[in-house]
Amino acid sequence: MSVEQPKGFTLIELIIGIVVIAIVTLVVTAGMGTLSRQTVDPWQQVRATELGQSLMNEIMARKFDEVNSATVRCGEGAGACTTPANSCAGPGNLLPNTDGAETREDFDDVDDFNCLGINTTDLDNIFGSAIDTSYYSGFRAEVRISELVVDQVKQIDIVIITPQDQRIDFSGVRGNW
Repeated sequence: MSVEQPKGFTLIELIIGIVVIAIVTLVVTAGMGTLSRQTVDPWQQVRATELGQSLMNEIMARKFDEVNSATVRCGEGAGACTTPANSCAGPGNLLPNTDGAETREDFDDVDDFNCLGINTTDLDNIFGSAIDTSYYSGFRAEVRISELVVDQVKQIDIVIITPQDQRIDFSGVRGNW
């Protein structure tokens, strides 16, 4: 006569199995939180690069100085070149969108962009058309202009700040030629 052995799991074995699965799930999901942040960073960096390059193109398309004309440059008969103000707020401080005297549509030379702060709602393309704000939600830009060589070269510094406060710097020079 043979005695049948019970088949299946005991209650204790089931509880231990559930606890082990819960611990493994917790470890895996905790690791995925940092992965999701890492997948957002490159996406935001690409958008910041697009925005920074667009803003740099807009500034570089303007003339070197207010007094320049199509045939005469400042410092060579058109009058003295203007020097950009060095009174911008330091990096990280909010800059105004305009100084109140001119609107961005009136900007016709590099100096006009000095101390410009742009937030999501003020984003325009080079033609003055508004950019879809949902595409750049949370992005900000800061523009500072400085003179490298008197009457000859101005440096353009643009900082794009992502929604996660990562700062991406762009620099260019605009010559008086």
